[in-house]
Amino acid sequence: MADQPQPDASSLSALIQSRWSCREYRPDPVPREAIEKMLDAARWAPSACNRQPWRFSVVTREETRKAIASRGLLPGLSAQWVVGAPVMIVMGMCRAVVTHRVAPWLSGVDYAWIDLGIAGEHLVLQAMELGLGTCWIGWIRPAVIRKIVGWPVSIRPAILFAVGWPEEPSPVKRTDRLPLSDLVQWME
Repeated sequence: MADQPQPDASSLSALIQSRWSCREYRPDPVPREAIEKMLDAARWAPSACNRQPWRFSVVTREETRKAIASRGLLPGLSAQWVVGAPVMIVMGMCRAVVTHRVAPWLSGVDYAWIDLGIAGEHLVLQAMELGLGTCWIGWIRPAVIRKIVGWPVSIRPAILFAVGWPEEPSPVKRTDRLPLSDLVQWME
Protein backbone atom coordinates (compact mmCIF):
# COMPACT_ATOMS: atom_id res chain seq x y z
CA MET A 1 0.00 0.00 0.00
CA ALA A 2 2.87 2.39 0.77
CA ASP A 3 4.20 2.18 -2.79
CA GLN A 4 0.93 3.42 -4.33
CA PRO A 5 0.93 7.11 -5.31
CA GLN A 6 -1.14 9.28 -3.02
CA PRO A 7 -3.47 11.92 -4.50
CA ASP A 8 -2.36 15.50 -4.15
CA ALA A 9 -5.07 16.92 -1.88
CA SER A 10 -3.73 20.46 -2.19
CA SER A 11 -4.44 20.52 -5.95
CA LEU A 12 -8.00 19.30 -5.36
CA SER A 13 -8.53 21.98 -2.72
CA ALA A 14 -7.21 24.63 -5.09
CA LEU A 15 -9.48 23.39 -7.87
CA ILE A 16 -12.55 23.40 -5.60
CA GLN A 17 -11.81 26.88 -4.26
CA SER A 18 -11.19 28.36 -7.70
CA ARG A 19 -14.36 27.04 -9.38
CA TRP A 20 -16.71 29.83 -10.42
CA SER A 21 -19.87 30.31 -12.48
CA CYS A 22 -18.79 31.53 -15.91
CA ARG A 23 -21.28 33.66 -17.87
CA GLU A 24 -19.11 34.91 -20.74
CA TYR A 25 -17.65 32.46 -23.24
CA ARG A 26 -15.40 32.64 -26.27
CA PRO A 27 -17.06 31.19 -29.39
CA ASP A 28 -14.23 28.65 -29.83
CA PRO A 29 -15.48 25.07 -30.05
CA VAL A 30 -14.84 22.67 -27.20
CA PRO A 31 -13.12 19.46 -28.34
CA ARG A 32 -15.28 16.35 -28.10
CA GLU A 33 -12.55 14.67 -26.04
CA ALA A 34 -12.87 17.36 -23.35
CA ILE A 35 -16.65 16.93 -23.23
CA GLU A 36 -16.27 13.16 -23.01
CA LYS A 37 -13.78 13.55 -20.15
CA MET A 38 -16.29 15.72 -18.27
CA LEU A 39 -19.09 13.21 -18.85
CA ASP A 40 -16.87 10.35 -17.77
CA ALA A 41 -16.03 12.18 -14.53
CA ALA A 42 -19.77 12.54 -13.88
CA ARG A 43 -20.30 8.86 -14.67
CA TRP A 44 -17.94 7.89 -11.83
CA ALA A 45 -19.99 9.71 -9.18
CA PRO A 46 -21.46 7.60 -6.40
CA SER A 47 -25.22 7.11 -6.34
CA ALA A 48 -27.82 5.56 -4.07
CA CYS A 49 -27.79 1.77 -4.61
CA ASN A 50 -25.51 2.48 -7.61
CA ARG A 51 -28.62 3.26 -9.69
CA GLN A 52 -26.80 6.03 -11.64
CA PRO A 53 -29.92 8.07 -12.44
CA TRP A 54 -28.13 10.66 -14.57
CA ARG A 55 -28.57 10.95 -18.31
CA PHE A 56 -26.96 13.55 -20.56
CA SER A 57 -27.68 15.33 -23.80
CA VAL A 58 -24.78 17.31 -25.28
CA VAL A 59 -26.00 20.22 -27.38
CA THR A 60 -23.53 21.98 -29.66
CA ARG A 61 -25.84 22.82 -32.59
CA GLU A 62 -26.53 26.57 -32.45
CA GLU A 63 -30.21 26.31 -33.41
CA THR A 64 -30.85 23.82 -30.61
CA ARG A 65 -28.94 25.92 -28.07
CA LYS A 66 -31.04 28.92 -29.10
CA ALA A 67 -34.25 26.89 -28.73
CA ILE A 68 -33.25 25.82 -25.23
CA ALA A 69 -32.33 29.38 -24.26
CA SER A 70 -35.47 30.95 -25.72
CA ARG A 71 -38.09 28.35 -24.75
CA GLY A 72 -36.50 26.06 -22.16
CA LEU A 73 -35.58 28.63 -19.50
CA LEU A 74 -38.03 30.12 -17.03
CA PRO A 75 -38.73 33.88 -17.28
CA GLY A 76 -36.27 36.21 -15.65
CA LEU A 77 -33.03 34.55 -16.75
CA SER A 78 -31.23 36.37 -19.54
CA ALA A 79 -30.78 33.86 -22.32
CA GLN A 80 -28.16 35.86 -24.19
CA TRP A 81 -25.13 34.67 -22.21
CA VAL A 82 -26.48 31.09 -22.19
CA VAL A 83 -26.53 31.01 -26.00
CA GLY A 84 -22.95 32.32 -25.99
CA ALA A 85 -21.72 29.05 -24.51
CA PRO A 86 -20.66 26.76 -27.38
CA VAL A 87 -21.85 23.71 -25.44
CA MET A 88 -24.93 23.04 -23.35
CA ILE A 89 -25.14 19.82 -21.40
CA VAL A 90 -28.59 18.84 -20.22
CA MET A 91 -28.52 16.51 -17.22
CA GLY A 92 -31.60 14.41 -16.84
CA MET A 93 -32.95 12.16 -14.14
CA CYS A 94 -34.08 8.59 -14.73
CA ARG A 95 -35.60 7.35 -11.48
CA ALA A 96 -35.49 3.71 -10.35
CA VAL A 97 -38.72 2.54 -8.71
CA VAL A 98 -37.40 1.38 -5.32
CA THR A 99 -34.39 3.67 -4.86
CA HIS A 100 -35.89 6.87 -6.22
CA ARG A 101 -39.63 6.52 -5.60
CA VAL A 102 -40.28 4.17 -2.67
CA ALA A 103 -37.19 4.96 -0.55
CA PRO A 104 -37.74 8.76 -0.64
CA TRP A 105 -41.38 8.23 0.35
CA LEU A 106 -40.19 6.26 3.41
CA SER A 107 -37.15 8.37 4.36
CA GLY A 108 -38.09 11.85 3.17
CA VAL A 109 -34.77 12.06 1.28
CA ASP A 110 -34.87 12.44 -2.52
CA TYR A 111 -31.79 10.40 -3.41
CA ALA A 112 -31.95 11.05 -7.16
CA TRP A 113 -31.42 14.79 -6.64
CA ILE A 114 -28.46 14.10 -4.35
CA ASP A 115 -27.00 11.74 -6.94
CA LEU A 116 -27.37 14.32 -9.72
CA GLY A 117 -25.73 16.96 -7.54
CA ILE A 118 -22.69 14.79 -6.97
CA ALA A 119 -22.40 13.86 -10.66
CA GLY A 120 -22.86 17.49 -11.70
CA GLU A 121 -20.10 18.66 -9.41
CA HIS A 122 -17.79 15.96 -10.78
CA LEU A 123 -18.58 17.29 -14.26
CA VAL A 124 -17.87 20.96 -13.47
CA LEU A 125 -14.69 20.21 -11.52
CA GLN A 126 -13.38 18.16 -14.44
CA ALA A 127 -14.23 21.06 -16.76
CA MET A 128 -12.35 23.44 -14.47
CA GLU A 129 -9.28 21.21 -14.54
CA LEU A 130 -9.42 21.34 -18.36
CA GLY A 131 -9.57 25.16 -18.31
CA LEU A 132 -13.24 25.30 -19.29
CA GLY A 133 -15.84 27.53 -17.70
CA THR A 134 -19.24 26.22 -16.61
CA CYS A 135 -22.43 27.47 -15.07
CA TRP A 136 -25.16 25.38 -13.44
CA ILE A 137 -28.64 26.44 -14.55
CA GLY A 138 -31.63 25.03 -12.71
CA TRP A 139 -34.13 27.71 -13.79
CA ILE A 140 -35.52 25.54 -16.57
CA ARG A 141 -38.76 24.22 -18.04
CA PRO A 142 -38.17 20.44 -17.93
CA ALA A 143 -41.07 19.47 -20.23
CA VAL A 144 -39.95 21.94 -22.91
CA ILE A 145 -36.31 20.86 -22.75
CA ARG A 146 -37.35 17.18 -22.84
CA LYS A 147 -39.08 17.82 -26.18
CA ILE A 148 -36.17 19.82 -27.58
CA VAL A 149 -33.60 17.10 -26.82
CA GLY A 150 -35.99 14.27 -27.72
CA TRP A 151 -36.00 12.40 -24.42
CA PRO A 152 -38.80 10.02 -23.41
CA VAL A 153 -41.08 10.89 -20.48
CA SER A 154 -39.01 8.54 -18.28
CA ILE A 155 -36.13 11.06 -18.30
CA ARG A 156 -36.76 14.38 -16.53
CA PRO A 157 -34.42 17.25 -17.48
CA ALA A 158 -33.06 18.57 -14.19
CA ILE A 159 -30.01 20.76 -14.78
CA LEU A 160 -28.49 22.62 -17.70
CA PHE A 161 -24.75 23.29 -17.81
CA ALA A 162 -23.36 26.06 -20.00
CA VAL A 163 -19.82 25.04 -21.03
CA GLY A 164 -17.07 26.82 -22.93
CA TRP A 165 -13.77 28.61 -22.82
CA PRO A 166 -14.08 31.60 -20.47
CA GLU A 167 -13.93 35.03 -22.11
CA GLU A 168 -12.04 36.34 -19.09
CA PRO A 169 -9.73 34.53 -16.69
CA SER A 170 -11.06 33.31 -13.37
CA PRO A 171 -11.98 36.14 -11.01
CA VAL A 172 -9.79 36.91 -8.03
CA LYS A 173 -9.74 34.51 -5.10
CA ARG A 174 -13.22 34.06 -3.71
CA THR A 175 -13.97 35.25 -0.21
CA ASP A 176 -17.76 35.00 -0.24
CA ARG A 177 -18.06 31.85 1.85
CA LEU A 178 -19.34 31.70 5.41
CA PRO A 179 -16.71 30.62 7.93
CA LEU A 180 -16.85 27.00 9.06
CA SER A 181 -17.67 28.17 12.57
CA ASP A 182 -21.04 29.45 11.25
CA LEU A 183 -21.79 26.16 9.47
CA VAL A 184 -20.50 23.33 11.63
CA GLN A 185 -21.69 21.92 14.91
CA TRP A 186 -19.09 19.70 16.62
CA MET A 187 -20.51 17.04 18.92
CA GLU A 188 -17.39 15.63 20.56
